[in-house]
Amino acid sequence: MYKINLNNKAWQWITLVFLSLIWGSSFILMKKGLRSYSHDQVAALRIFISFLAFLPFGIKNLKKVSKENIYSLLIVGFIGSTIPAFLFTKAQTNIDSALAGILNSITPLFTLIIGLIFYKSTAKLINAVGIFLGLIGALGLIIHTSSDSNILGNVNYYGLYVELATICYGINVNQVKYKIKGLNGLELTSMAFMFVGPFAGIYLLFTDFSFALSTNDYMLNLGYIAILAVIGTVMALVIFNTLIQYTSALFGASVTYIIPIFAIAWGIFDGEKITIIQFLWIGLILTGVYLVNKRNQK
Repeated sequence: MYKINLNNKAWQWITLVFLSLIWGSSFILMKKGLRSYSHDQVAALRIFISFLAFLPFGIKNLKKVSKENIYSLLIVGFIGSTIPAFLFTKAQTNIDSALAGILNSITPLFTLIIGLIFYKSTAKLINAVGIFLGLIGALGLIIHTSSDSNILGNVNYYGLYVELATICYGINVNQVKYKIKGLNGLELTSMAFMFVGPFAGIYLLFTDFSFALSTNDYMLNLGYIAILAVIGTVMALVIFNTLIQYTSALFGASVTYIIPIFAIAWGIFDGEKITIIQFLWIGLILTGVYLVNKRNQK
């Protein structure tokens, strides 16, 4: 039986692809949950169920919270998980799950930009070119995913919610890589959810579930949200935060290179359509994020 060793390059890539499969499936699970629950209920349920799953580990590791790491734990909990959860479900009220997964691939661009500005990382000219191409591709994709219920010109502004989420991810990845020491992935993530979980629970107490309970499949769709929480949040975040500590911020963020493949596959399986022009913008985005990560390939 082989032992997983994240110092090994092959295991790093295997882990990256596995994460892509999990997170690429998250968008379709959000879509299923939205069939019975409002976007804020899906997000809050995702965070609260994740908190309950993390609770035994969070209580065990609570003594490791200190004035040196509490700021970072708050960033990981709120900026790295909670805010993006609400932004993604809001976006998917007006864009397909596959397109949400595609727009998510802009994360490495913001990881690099935020790293340069706030974390003293370095970059080359080719990375700047990648940032430019990726942003142009993202804007083009937003423009060509118009929604009948929210059109101004031909722009679907709901795609911007995804881009705000990727900025949050960029902050989170850099914080985990450069500011958190002495905590493994499970300790870090479980303690972060000790802060955000109660807020999600309180939020749920003041929401109206009458519409959800009136739908035929509310228990099935709650099950999809539970899978999203336990696998797409709890398991994935522990693996992701551990991977970042063994590799680089950009390598970890490059999980979003592969996520669109799984997101598109699930979307097509669920009856969503991707147009030729959207594939062209997707290609531009992936070219951009490849160039952003180019400096690590020697």
